Amino acid sequence: MESEASISPRRRSSSSCYSDSGDSSCSEPFSECGSDDLSFTPAAAAGIHRLLLSCAAEASDGTISSLVAELESASSSLDSLRRAAMELRLLAKHNPDNRIRIAAAGAVRPLVALLSHADPLLQEHGVTALLNLSICDENKAIIVEAGAIRPLVHALKSAASPAARENAACALLRLSQLDGSAAASIGRAGAIPLLVSLLETGGARGKKDAATALYTLCSGARENRLRAVEAGAVRPLLDLMSDPETGMVDKAAYVLHSLVGIAEGRSAAVEEGGIPVLVEMVEVGTSRQKEIATLSLLQICEDNAVYRTMVAREGAIPPLVALSQSPSARPKLKTKAEALIEMLRQPRSTSLRARPTAVVAAE
Repeated sequence: MESEASISPRRRSSSSCYSDSGDSSCSEPFSECGSDDLSFTPAAAAGIHRLLLSCAAEASDGTISSLVAELESASSSLDSLRRAAMELRLLAKHNPDNRIRIAAAGAVRPLVALLSHADPLLQEHGVTALLNLSICDENKAIIVEAGAIRPLVHALKSAASPAARENAACALLRLSQLDGSAAASIGRAGAIPLLVSLLETGGARGKKDAATALYTLCSGARENRLRAVEAGAVRPLLDLMSDPETGMVDKAAYVLHSLVGIAEGRSAAVEEGGIPVLVEMVEVGTSRQKEIATLSLLQICEDNAVYRTMVAREGAIPPLVALSQSPSARPKLKTKAEALIEMLRQPRSTSLRARPTAVVAAE
C-alpha cells in the first residue's frame, strides 16, 4: 500500500498561496455587488457634478412626482426622458430615504419600461435606477411585482453597454435575496447561462458580480444549481480558483461548494479536474479556502468510493492531517477534516451520512 506522503503525483509550489485580498481570515467572501459608477465626458462633468450634489440631498415629493410624470408622459422628448431617468437614478443612489419615496411615487413601472427602450443610455439609466432602488429591502417586492425580472434578464443578455449588463446582474442579485421564490423565478427566466457567460468573459467587476449572483441564486433555489451545472459553470469556476491573480479564488470556491451539493455538480467537478484544484487549496490556501475546499471534498467523497480513491491518490491526506492538527483551525473544521481522512483511509466504507457516529453528531 502506498504511504500517505507519497501518493500525490503532482508537484506543488510551496510559495504559492491562494488569496483574494491577502487576508487569511474567514470573513464572508461576498461583498455587496458593484456600485453605480457614472462616467461622463469632460464637457459634461461640471454640470453633472452640480447634479450629483443636488441629488445627494433629500428630494421633495413634488420633485420626485414630476420626474415620474416625465417618464410616463407620451410627449416627453428623448432628452427629457434621459434627464428624468438619470435624476431618479442619482436620487436613489445617494439618499436612502429617496429610495423609499421614489418607489412610493410609482417610479418602478416606468423604469421597468425603460429596459425595453431602443435608446442604450435610457436602458442603462433604467437598469441602474432599479439597481439603486433595490438596495432598500422594502423595494425588492415592489420591483419583482412590477415585472422587472424578465426585462432585467433581457438587459443582462443584450444591453448595449457593459455597465448596463453588469448592473442588471447586480440588480438580479439583489432581487434574488427577497426569497426562494424570487431566486427560482430569476433562474426560470434564463439568468443562469447569462451569468455563467459573464463569469467567463466579463471584466473584473462583471466576473465578481456574476459569481455573487450565482452564489445567491444557487443558495436560494436548489433548481438553480442544476441550471448552473448544465450551463457549464464548473469549468470557469475551477479556472478562477486556480488563478490567484484574478482575485476571485474565494468567490469561485464558494459557488463551486454550492454546486457540489447536487450529484450533477459533483460529477462535473470531478470530470473537469476539480479534485487537484481542491486538494491544492487545502494544502496552500488561506484558512477560509482550506475550510471551503475541505467541505467541498467531503461532499464529493461522501457517497462515492471511486471519488474517495481519486482524492486520496491526489495527496489529500497529509494536508488534511495537518489541518486537523492545526491549533488555529476551528473545532468544527477539524472534525470535518478528520471525517474526510477516515473516508479516504477506508474508501469503501459506508458513507458518512449513513453512520450515526459521534463525528456526524459533532457536525
